Amino acid sequence: MQNSAAAEIVFDAATKTYDGSAEPALDALSLTVPAGEICVLLGASGCGKTTALTLVNRLTELTSGDIRIGDRSIRDQDVIELRRGIGYVIQQAGLFPHLTIDENVATVPQVLGWKKPRIAERVRELLELVGLPHKEYGHRYPSQLSGGQRQRVGIARALAADPPIMLMDEPFGALDPVTREHVQDEFLRLQEQVGKTTLFVSHDIDEAVRMADRVAILAKGGKLLQYDTPERILRAPADDYVARFVGADRGLKALTLRTLGDLKLEPATEETAEAAVLRTGDTLRTALSALMAGAAERLAVADGDGKTVGSVTVDLIREAA
Repeated sequence: MQNSAAAEIVFDAATKTYDGSAEPALDALSLTVPAGEICVLLGASGCGKTTALTLVNRLTELTSGDIRIGDRSIRDQDVIELRRGIGYVIQQAGLFPHLTIDENVATVPQVLGWKKPRIAERVRELLELVGLPHKEYGHRYPSQLSGGQRQRVGIARALAADPPIMLMDEPFGALDPVTREHVQDEFLRLQEQVGKTTLFVSHDIDEAVRMADRVAILAKGGKLLQYDTPERILRAPADDYVARFVGADRGLKALTLRTLGDLKLEPATEETAEAAVLRTGDTLRTALSALMAGAAERLAVADGDGKTVGSVTVDLIREAA
């Protein structure tokens, strides 16, 4: 798939104050999201996460400061053209119920005046990419899909015109935990292929750790408290507020950032070699949970082909943490 180049997003003292409010909704936010990375905006309700997101596509207008996409200020762009160049995904997908899945995905390319063969090719390509083949799903309506499937269609629609950036406002918040994890995995797989610069609003630290290259933690009044990698935020929170927000179990959360494939595994014993229950792609947290659930001293680890490649113990995980 040919993709447009991702563009960095730069917040330069971006401020929003609503009329009649005693304090800003967003207070001089300054940060840079490198091209091709996912930045999760994280914080409690009322901290300015969604305000920051909607400032980028000018659904909300800046009070002061600036936001640049690449080297262009959003203030210097026609608002309609700006929005056409940004993928936007919201909770529950926001699909048009009276349009088929094909027609939903084709919406922006049609507005842009693409020719029908090009639109049809793009729709087929994207539905295949999100795991909903055109032949099986293209003729259906949103009401005929599950919540997770509708969310994937929403992602495909946002990608249809190959925008350089994506904005995602709690896109998986309405899904049940099992479906949510599956769609998160699907999006991360997709991101490996398309490499979009993505701003992602969440209130869930576990989702942020799972999804983000970088995390921006905001407090009430839109104040930026810490902007860093998930690992740095978990291991070195900037202050007591951030430490409380990420939770007392942040050490356990940090175990999700590494997989068994990152470790120098111990040899498999005769007792474990025939019953590999873990894979090299499993996180250290998954491995620790499996060891504790089975009250086991050691569990075998297999590679992607199912071949046992070693074993893991609680002590090995503790040394790696």
